[in-house]
Amino acid sequence: MKLLMHTCCAPCSVQCIQSLRDEGLEPTLFWYNPNIHPYTEYKNRLDALISYAKTADITLIKKDEYGLEHFLTSVMPSYHERCAFCYASRLEETAKFASQNGYGAYTTTLLISPYQNHSLLCKMGKEFGQKYGVMFCYKDFRPLFREGQRIAREQGLYMQKYCGCIFSEMERYLPDKRPKTSD
Repeated sequence: MKLLMHTCCAPCSVQCIQSLRDEGLEPTLFWYNPNIHPYTEYKNRLDALISYAKTADITLIKKDEYGLEHFLTSVMPSYHERCAFCYASRLEETAKFASQNGYGAYTTTLLISPYQNHSLLCKMGKEFGQKYGVMFCYKDFRPLFREGQRIAREQGLYMQKYCGCIFSEMERYLPDKRPKTSD
């Protein structure tokens, strides 16, 4: 089965790739993250992923679209609900690409983060899979998160300090601005 894996960054991909390889699956990485801001952060994450993909000997497909204006107009004024927009935009684009390019399934490295809403990711992943005729491959990679971060540090990969959007960067400095999560 050809598996396309939406990839948010190099550190999150390390253990996802290894786990899938341990199962006999060779994912193709798919970069589509127009939610990451500012541009310097977007570029740092993409450059680190390009470098890591070469080291890991894995195929990386890039849909290189920096999308500050679209992101802001899509999440305002309800920026505290922005994660749903981020999940939907990235999962839909991944499912669509998978469908159009002969992949039988898709997944995302977002599933390794204990900070993401897994039930919402799974729900949306299945919906977009059905819409585009590809299976959403849910894997709970969260138990691998700390080990993946450790390996990424050892390898000198760029380690981001926030989820990706400009609002999550604000929240790293102003923790009282963080939205409450249910998952």
